[in-house]
Amino acid sequence: MKLPLKWEFPGGKLEEGESLEQCLIREVKEEINLDIHIHEELTKVEYHYPDFSLTLYPFICSVKSGKLKVLEHEQVIWVDPTELFRYDWANADLPIIEEYIRTRRAEKDLGSIEM
Repeated sequence: MKLPLKWEFPGGKLEEGESLEQCLIREVKEEINLDIHIHEELTKVEYHYPDFSLTLYPFICSVKSGKLKVLEHEQVIWVDPTELFRYDWANADLPIIEEYIRTRRAEKDLGSIEM
């Protein structure tokens, strides 16, 4: 993305013939060397920056296998969900974090949901 020094979630552009889930699995492997399991789709985010716009299709995922490795970025970190708002995120990612936190709180209120 064109937002240096901002944190963002792994992901990328959809290739022809690829589903959203296939794209995410491929991009996570290419960017941070992890194989993931996709659990749940969150709400699509359309965001307009001054010089470009984008649409994000976020998912809640877990790691199946692999060793976290920086392959396409300056730095990669694993963050506890309670720490998410301590980082300087790209504005388009903020609604994803907010929804994820709300989802986790609701799960805790209703009992644990296997992730």
